[in-house]
Amino acid sequence: MTIQIEKKIIGFEVARDDKPVAEAAAGGERAVEDPASKVIHMHEKLERPEMLMGSTYKIKTPLSEHALYVTINDVVLNPGTEHELRRPFEIFINSKNMDHFQWIVALTRIISAVFRKGGDVTFLVEELRSVFDPRGGYFKKGGKYMPSLVAEIGDAIEGHMRMIGLIKDDGLDEHQRRHIEEKRTQFEASRNLARTETDPGDAFPPGALLCGKCNTRAVVSMDNCLTCLNCGESKCG
Repeated sequence: MTIQIEKKIIGFEVARDDKPVAEAAAGGERAVEDPASKVIHMHEKLERPEMLMGSTYKIKTPLSEHALYVTINDVVLNPGTEHELRRPFEIFINSKNMDHFQWIVALTRIISAVFRKGGDVTFLVEELRSVFDPRGGYFKKGGKYMPSLVAEIGDAIEGHMRMIGLIKDDGLDEHQRRHIEEKRTQFEASRNLARTETDPGDAFPPGALLCGKCNTRAVVSMDNCLTCLNCGESKCG
């Protein structure tokens, strides 16, 4: 559209993307600034602040004598506003065990790059937890099965994402909770099984089977039906 200039030009200014035009093109009215345009979203060009909040998770596996320490640092976007969000920005993994140093460094750099890219990064959890060790997995404290060390790193990332609200934990509804509690009570009353002193960290009865849904050793037989005492999964519906 052609605009005819009828007055003498006394000055000019170059409009930039990060600076709104001072006057509207027509009518000489002030341009209305959209508040949503000031909302900062996660993207790869976002500069790292001088200080980041973070959490460190200890991973101790039977595969190594030394523990792994997973540190996830978060950036707070739009602090003090209704659009305030806490998002993971970078990850570091440290250990005295140098056997896995090379691939751990590569893994942390790739995960950090995905974090900074923005968007939905929760898919990393399922990708990491689906990695299986050909030598076999192990049970962590509490009876949860970990198919590999990478899967347990993914489990730590999932726990962190739940803590900052990136993954919503719907949990079980009231009916499912009552059903699980009823099954647990019936099982303990009929078998008179309690937590053993040899495995105080196992919250489920000894001899429980592995649940294919939640990967927890909590499946027991009740009324000729296999039922998981952790997530409520049942072979009988």
